[in-house]
Amino acid sequence: MGALQITLGLICVAVTVVAVAMLVRTVIQMVRTVRLGQPDPTRNGPIGARVVTTVKEVLGHTRMLKWTKVGIAHWFVMMGFLGMLLVVAEAYGEVFQPSFELPLLGEWAPWNLWVEVLGWATVVGILVLIVIRQLHHPRRAERQSRFAGSHMGRAYFIEGIVLVEGLGVVCIRAVKHAAGLIHPPVWAAPLTHALGSVAPSSTTLISVLAAIKILSGMAFIVAISLNMTMGVAWHRFTAFFNIYFKRNADGAVALGAAKPMMSGGKPLDFEEADPDTDVFGAGKVEDFSWKGWLDFTTCTECGRCQSQCPAWNTGKPLSPKLLITSLRDHAYTKAPYLLAGGRKDMAGEEVGITGDNAEQRLAGIDVLALAEAERPLVGGPDELGVIDPEVLWSCTTCGACVEQCPVDIEHVDHIIDMRRYQVLIESNFPTELGGMFKNLENKGNPWGQ
Repeated sequence: MGALQITLGLICVAVTVVAVAMLVRTVIQMVRTVRLGQPDPTRNGPIGARVVTTVKEVLGHTRMLKWTKVGIAHWFVMMGFLGMLLVVAEAYGEVFQPSFELPLLGEWAPWNLWVEVLGWATVVGILVLIVIRQLHHPRRAERQSRFAGSHMGRAYFIEGIVLVEGLGVVCIRAVKHAAGLIHPPVWAAPLTHALGSVAPSSTTLISVLAAIKILSGMAFIVAISLNMTMGVAWHRFTAFFNIYFKRNADGAVALGAAKPMMSGGKPLDFEEADPDTDVFGAGKVEDFSWKGWLDFTTCTECGRCQSQCPAWNTGKPLSPKLLITSLRDHAYTKAPYLLAGGRKDMAGEEVGITGDNAEQRLAGIDVLALAEAERPLVGGPDELGVIDPEVLWSCTTCGACVEQCPVDIEHVDHIIDMRRYQVLIESNFPTELGGMFKNLENKGNPWGQ
């Protein structure tokens, strides 16, 4: 163990401690933010069925494989992420001591085969996904790209990190083989043997490569800790929970009958409901359930929903993806105000932060959060609304977005909730619906028969 190894090792340990501390703080903040949503006890069970559904969708990639090439490539990348945690642990030892191997596992041929497959599969898988993203880049005619409106820079960053991590595993093993520090049988590491035959024999290079692998992983942790709306990264963690808490425990998509109107976690009783205290649909972002907030957090901006949306494909302003990301950005920008106790009544008056120290409490809230709290959830450009009415009423509720979403976001439920508030509280809806509503009121059917 030389001076270089000690220096690199201490740097990696120090960066890891800071990164993990940042991640823990951010996860706590994210959980507090998601819990700002309305309660929804329908998501609690049955536990067994929900676990089975989650395992089936995650490991079987049942939703991703609707697009076969993308699904297969993504499966390899996901398994690389899940399966190489021990390899990352091994890298910490390799920084200090290049010959380090995991106890018991290091010399075990099946373990070497497992690492070999995951390392190369991660590299090939992410390269396929990179090529696919470029082939469908928004530089094409806008509505032909499912990535139109997505944060491409964030995606490039994540793709780069995954590629570096995969190459790190492959290259470290090749150089260790060249230096005679590992001796797996050829069948357990055929590509390592081939690459190791031309790789340099350098113990210093092993430590440097291990440090690069660790620091790239910590760069990922730091980046997501500083940005809770980076769905393309956070879905690696939140997708498991979003799938587990989907509307239907048996794995069915959130389509069919509209979910009942809820207020305070209970079905709304229209005979006794009070607009001043009960929630009618979603008139503010905090009116969505906590599962809605988890949906917003989990969106990967992959654009599958957008590519299948008939409204988007016929030139309408609705993109299910952009609707969800707009709600996400609004929710997380407004969250500091809500976490401080801020709340407005139906007239827009502050009723949450009141009293003698109200001004002082408001002054301690981020000005961006205060400004976001003034925006209506639904409103045109003049009102600075989060969702334009034209977007909201362009949806045909066909469910293509929900059917395609690989992380089980419930777009249609959220759109219906916003429409419910617009109709029941604001009496604000397209004039074409007036006749239908009168027919429903008078005859009980939309045709007036």
